[in-house]
Amino acid sequence: MALPTWDHPEPLAVDSAPVPEYGAGSLADVLPTLAAGMSVPDMTAAIPELTSADRNCVFLIDGLGWEQLRAHPDEAPFMTSLLASSRGGTGRPITAGYPATTATSLASIGTGLPPGAHGLPGYTARNPATGELMNQLRWNPWTDPRAWQPHPTIFQLADAAGVHTAQVSSPTFQNTPLTKVALSGGTFHGRLSGEERMDLAAEQLAAGDRSLVYTYYAEVDGKGHRFGIDSDPWRGQLMYVDRLVQRLAEQLPPRSALYVTADHGMIDIPFDEQHRIDFDEDWELRAGVALLGGEGRARHVYAVPGAQADVLTCWREVLGEQFWIASRDEAIAAGWFGPRVDERVYARLGDVIAAARDDVLIIASEREPKESAMVGNHGSMTPVEQLVPLLQVRS
Repeated sequence: MALPTWDHPEPLAVDSAPVPEYGAGSLADVLPTLAAGMSVPDMTAAIPELTSADRNCVFLIDGLGWEQLRAHPDEAPFMTSLLASSRGGTGRPITAGYPATTATSLASIGTGLPPGAHGLPGYTARNPATGELMNQLRWNPWTDPRAWQPHPTIFQLADAAGVHTAQVSSPTFQNTPLTKVALSGGTFHGRLSGEERMDLAAEQLAAGDRSLVYTYYAEVDGKGHRFGIDSDPWRGQLMYVDRLVQRLAEQLPPRSALYVTADHGMIDIPFDEQHRIDFDEDWELRAGVALLGGEGRARHVYAVPGAQADVLTCWREVLGEQFWIASRDEAIAAGWFGPRVDERVYARLGDVIAAARDDVLIIASEREPKESAMVGNHGSMTPVEQLVPLLQVRS
């Protein structure tokens, strides 16, 4: 009697995921490289393609991925003209880090550490001390910021080394816990309009013989989430921020370098059951799950005690052709969160971790109604989400 044939496709191998370029070309490597060039102690020039400058400004545009920028030369003529300058003139992008999401990426760039070390491993993650999901962007429910992320920022280290250090952003962000743990050090200057931020960033850059200045713009990401990256509102924001970059570039004082980067890219996901898998309506995916964290393309799945193996098996069987599905230890061993994961961070990671490869989401229509309604999404390790520019202008 012939044995039955197994025709179910094998799940995606964990080690086939394109791991971020930690230690040589990720967001976490940008500020240590710049600080090393300004003689800040104990800093490593991790991105070898960059050359040092006395005055450095990083302009982070939330949501502007490398692939989106390259696809819109008409809307962003100035930044398009700088594509060849990316990553020290190699014309290459850098990687955001996993997951490719704002809270994680801002902590990576500000601390110079990968997610496994700074400990903000996603949009939401479990607080092991309370068992609750914590939103690391909105810092809800409250937890002590310094206990959650105890490492100093590069801005604090640079300020202590005598570098003139400043952040120029929306006043809304001045006293948020995320700013305190990721971007504090030196002085914070709140300005409402993009033009005011660019002008003040240039002034702050000129204020010291050695200067490190950070500025930020959010609405490219905001319009992408609401309307998608194939929308007129998104294209309008790209046109606007392109003019901001040019405005800042034209005001650079002598001996300066401007670096334009982003925290993640973005992908539009269709609104149908094939592309949006609803956890709240799928009994198989819910079985044995105590908490669902992360976001649609980068999920942390926290199992009921004793159910970890069953949840991993089920998620692989149901989603393994479209998502890289890993146990916590498998994801750590594969380097998804960096070369190491600190002990205090270990239990913040899901028992099961799901990273999307295809154009799909795991939504939660009842638990996360606003997030489930977003057009543009991000979080995983695909090039459209993971690759970000590091454009350069020098004076």
